[in-house]
Amino acid sequence: MPEARIKWLEKRQFVGTDSSKHSVVMSSQDEENATGMKPAELLLVSLGGCTAYDVVNILEKKRQQVTDFEIIVTGEQESDPPWPYRKIHLEYVFHGAGLSEKAVAQAIALSEGKYCSVSATLKGKAEITTSYRIEETT
Repeated sequence: MPEARIKWLEKRQFVGTDSSKHSVVMSSQDEENATGMKPAELLLVSLGGCTAYDVVNILEKKRQQVTDFEIIVTGEQESDPPWPYRKIHLEYVFHGAGLSEKAVAQAIALSEGKYCSVSATLKGKAEITTSYRIEETT
């Protein structure tokens, strides 16, 4: 069963450790504490990381030659506490030679609809949209 532990370091600084002992520092963003990620933005990182893993895995199985890849995740939060995300957009940016648009679109759809646990958790809570672009490299 997945487990995460959050340990208070000092002031408004924390370290989160997952079940495989990997860690991330989180903090508020004021002058005294800006040493780590904002927890709310870590949610965006989690979503992006989850789908990135799926998409790369699927494209490798489809023998697509991706040479560089990133996802830009943006979120729009409510203006009142607790400031939940109401909209999240993922822009997938692929670099490679001869990448198939069909393969890329299918990989994103499979991640979003079948494999990404973070996306599945957020569905119905926030509107999640996607776009992609392929930049040909030689």
